Amino acid sequence: MNGVDRRATHTPLAERLRPRTLAEVVGQQHLLGPGMPLRIAFESGRPHSCILWGPPGTGKTTIARLMADAFDAQFIAISAVLGGVKDIRDAVALAESAQGGLQRQATIVFVDEVHRFNKAQQDAFLPHVESGLFTFIGATTENPSFEVNSALLSRATVYVLQSLTEGDLKQIVAKAQDSQALPAIESEALERLIAYADGDARRLLNTLETVAVTAAAEQRDTVDEAWLLKVLGQQLRRYDKGGEQFYDTISALHKSVRGSDPDAALYWLVRMLDGGAEPRYLARRLVRMASEDIGLADPRALRLALDAAEVYERLGSPEGELALAECVVYLAVAPKSNAVYKAFNAARAFVRQDVTRPVPLHLRNAPTRLMKELDYGKGYRYAHDEEGGFAAGERYLPEGMAEPGFYQPVPRGLEIKIGEKLAELRRRNRDAGKA
Repeated sequence: MNGVDRRATHTPLAERLRPRTLAEVVGQQHLLGPGMPLRIAFESGRPHSCILWGPPGTGKTTIARLMADAFDAQFIAISAVLGGVKDIRDAVALAESAQGGLQRQATIVFVDEVHRFNKAQQDAFLPHVESGLFTFIGATTENPSFEVNSALLSRATVYVLQSLTEGDLKQIVAKAQDSQALPAIESEALERLIAYADGDARRLLNTLETVAVTAAAEQRDTVDEAWLLKVLGQQLRRYDKGGEQFYDTISALHKSVRGSDPDAALYWLVRMLDGGAEPRYLARRLVRMASEDIGLADPRALRLALDAAEVYERLGSPEGELALAECVVYLAVAPKSNAVYKAFNAARAFVRQDVTRPVPLHLRNAPTRLMKELDYGKGYRYAHDEEGGFAAGERYLPEGMAEPGFYQPVPRGLEIKIGEKLAELRRRNRDAGKA
């Protein structure tokens, strides 16, 4: 290994390896594979306005550039982070010039991080998109339902890009090693790099370039995990996404919530955020905890978890993380019950091994005369017409099936009252049976 190719050091590795054709694109086969939506768009011969929504480093800019190449269109890129109305005016002028020239060239205006533009800036594109002056392509890492004006959103097709898989990222590393003078990478070090990249090809290649430059300076032909950790230090995550330590940490968070320890739950939440865990993943886990470990002991917990997830979607990091912290503390101090979780699993196991029992006639609807003649719905008691809104003695299980007792409320939180109510209803059923 003779070091990094010095002739191209002025161009980042990620740019040198940017795909030049659709065949070179790694990942996004749900959009770019044969017969898939974006592939069909490329093959149609007619560009259309669209929004590419997905995590960083998944190919949004590359797809936009390839679309311009496919349609021989002028490509104008605007960064919504750095640009403004002047950039939009300049793009309009260039598009008008290209349209009025001898070649009558089409124009694609690509707006990176389009969610950073305000409503007025986004509205500035509308008349030109409608007139066909140019094709608009927006790229965003945020949910366009919240961040893109409805008027602009209605004129563009939304394509959802996915984080690159471990296999995709390994393919990119192999491609980089084949085309560039890069060191060999041992399997453990490669796994560490892939985990750090977190589905982001740009992050992977930038890190790989840093590693290659440092290895060349130290005249190293091979990168092992120990050296990689020494070189990158805090830049690498404290645990691998998908690795054992990642799952150990989320397990600690879940068990701290279940064990009603708000301090420990906050500690593990912050550890995960600090280590680079995806906050949306944590939000999904909080929703699961509310369903699995709190349940009907405090039904507000599930709503609070869903609200926390929505707040994070609207605010992002770091502001939205406070809502996750609030949710973690609430879940930790809430009364706990896994009664519904256990009941659901018991019912599922029972149905899986049981025969298919027919629905009792009195529980069936009878919308036709024939069904009524066949006794569909006969003898059904309308609970609202009974004392206390309860038809004592009525059966709702299949004929011959014993009471399974799937749901057993725990004596905590709201389930105390639920348990008392069920006990009273069962007593009334028994009394009705005796009568």
